[in-house]
Amino acid sequence: MYNKIPGTKDILPDEVSWWQNIEQLSRSMFSTFNFKEIRPPLVEDISLFNRTLGEFTEIVQKQMFVIHNQQDTYALRPEATASVVRAYLENNLDKKNGFMKLFYIGPMFRLERPQKGRLRQFHHVGCEVIGSSCPAVDVELIALAEALLKSYGISGYKIILNSLGCLKDKSGLVNILSQGLKDKLTELCDECKNRYGKNVLRILDCKNESCRKVVKKLELAGKHLCSDCSQHFKEVRNGLDGLGIAYEVSMQLVRGLDYYTRTVFEITHPDLGAQDALGAGGRYDNLVSELGGPDMGAMGFAFGMERLFIAGGGNSRAQEEKLVYLVSLGPEAKQTVSKLLSDIRALGIRADTDYENRSLKSSMRRANDINAHLVLIIGEDEIKKGVVTLKNMSDGKQEEVALDKCAQEIKGRF
Repeated sequence: MYNKIPGTKDILPDEVSWWQNIEQLSRSMFSTFNFKEIRPPLVEDISLFNRTLGEFTEIVQKQMFVIHNQQDTYALRPEATASVVRAYLENNLDKKNGFMKLFYIGPMFRLERPQKGRLRQFHHVGCEVIGSSCPAVDVELIALAEALLKSYGISGYKIILNSLGCLKDKSGLVNILSQGLKDKLTELCDECKNRYGKNVLRILDCKNESCRKVVKKLELAGKHLCSDCSQHFKEVRNGLDGLGIAYEVSMQLVRGLDYYTRTVFEITHPDLGAQDALGAGGRYDNLVSELGGPDMGAMGFAFGMERLFIAGGGNSRAQEEKLVYLVSLGPEAKQTVSKLLSDIRALGIRADTDYENRSLKSSMRRANDINAHLVLIIGEDEIKKGVVTLKNMSDGKQEEVALDKCAQEIKGRF
């Protein structure tokens, strides 16, 4: 017997209804905000991620699933933003459409130690807005993220907000951190000591309490922001305040990918433990031009669907359509049941039948197990009378319905 690869998960039939519900709710909400779906491939040239995510990010250094063939090196996508921007440029959407609002739903892959809410194959529902640097876009995306969570029925989350500033501001922040932490390296964890020389911004994101105390003493308070970026962040906060969206500003919030600039945000939930992010996102105003496109602003975010499941969504099930279950008693009834089954399905009604020659008692037990709403029974007596015995499983009532009118009778009841 074979077992699944560590860090992967079988989504079983009893759980699939939740996933389908989340996908349906997401598509409906994205449509309300006038987003269009895009489906990039799962595999990309590895250089796309090396360039966009950052040479010293944990994803590039440790977590990518790499595929080598005789000539090329590919990677399973660890996130979707780079792929969406690549698709936007390669298909000339910048010239055909310019400003675009795109969303995606699908699997991502990271080679990391499996733990609660963190798998090697996981799923994102996310979106990207390409073509504007306006702070109103930041406000809309954060409002969209909250609207999605409310539609999923998830509560108890917290929205955390920060601004990294433009590239020049980020460079200034790096200098502030480098100088401020230079004499405090012995107080940092081993991972942050390594980050100091490679990607000092990631120290801000460390969950180690001793590291967080060291950083807090630096009193950053947005002093790295230029006047334009400071004004941008002010307008974002004013916009959220105007919509009544609650948030916290944390100067320690950074994202683990190099392309982020200006507004970044994270949505956390207490049920997720130490890795408490339900989703996150931010601006990447230089990424489009870095990949060979025009100079234009962009922003996006994504939710981890497995994390949504843990945070409470998995306790709710999408309501399935009512099921009609047909029971044939004896060989003569099978052909009649087959035709009636086809007629009912042609009306768009969910229906099934017994394929194991069960007795009536066993068939009724099966109908109960699969939550059938109505059971139609056809045996020799029914065939002689030209009727179907109909049983309502919710109240146990039985009645006879004319065989030639049965399908339409069922449709009327549904």
